[in-house]
Amino acid sequence: MDVVSLFCGCGGLDLGFEKAGFNVVWANDIDKYAVKTYNVNFQNKAICQDIYEINIDEIPNCDVLIGGFPCQPFSMMGEEKGFADRRGVLFFRIEEIIRAMINRGHKPTVLVFENVRNLKNHDKGRTFAKIKDILENNLNYRVYSKILNSADFGVPQTRNRTYIICFDKDVNFVFPQKIGLKITLQDLLEHDVEQKYYLSDKILPTILSSGTGGYFSQWKIDLPVARPLCATMAKMHRANQDNYVTQNGKIRRLTPRECARLQGFPDSFIIPVSDSQAYKQFGNAVTVNVSNAIAIQIKKALEVSENEQ
Repeated sequence: MDVVSLFCGCGGLDLGFEKAGFNVVWANDIDKYAVKTYNVNFQNKAICQDIYEINIDEIPNCDVLIGGFPCQPFSMMGEEKGFADRRGVLFFRIEEIIRAMINRGHKPTVLVFENVRNLKNHDKGRTFAKIKDILENNLNYRVYSKILNSADFGVPQTRNRTYIICFDKDVNFVFPQKIGLKITLQDLLEHDVEQKYYLSDKILPTILSSGTGGYFSQWKIDLPVARPLCATMAKMHRANQDNYVTQNGKIRRLTPRECARLQGFPDSFIIPVSDSQAYKQFGNAVTVNVSNAIAIQIKKALEVSENEQ
């Protein structure tokens, strides 16, 4: 089945679907560094361009349309402007793309979207209700949604995300079952890392601070299950937000490769960009393990539906 990937980033969602046997035929992202990473790792090359500037007629028809549309407008870590944020209205651009395919006589069979956990609660639930209304009543899809945690799918990272799966027909879809966690963050650590990843004596007190003024939050390091990776890891937040580990008697930050591992990317996945860009990409990525589990369930659901016809 052919897949079109919107907001592909460095390719976490795409990789999960490719591993399940899907064929990504077109991908796009506005971030040139994310596209650089994507294009050295995937046979299909992503287009680096604003989705609003791309001619919709140039986006090919597909069986499956996937996308982790920008989450900052709905995240509790951001300003939560939702549809008032230009990035928040990108969902309406997705609607336009789907309508264009329908008008060409090729309605996507499946839609897959990923966003932050808070999407369901944003604006007292009205944002998610609007999205669901468009998918169900305007585009005539059957909608399934669930919050899934990456730590339930084999990677030691607490990462709760909202997944929305839509079918163009009456399909009995069941979200993947939890497989549990058999490894810890410590199992994914690299050895003999460069000195630049270790915290200096100067910055260490700030990183291990519990806050300033009236703000207090207990810091912790060496967690067996990592906190959610975030796109701003390069800024080195305090140890109550970012992940730090002890190695060789010293405290250090995670390396980009360790972040990739925490998102389910194999060590064969090439990281051709700077550390700061890599942190951003893996902080924004969809966990490959979760993507793959969803893709497998989609294939099963479609096979059952076809056999029942």
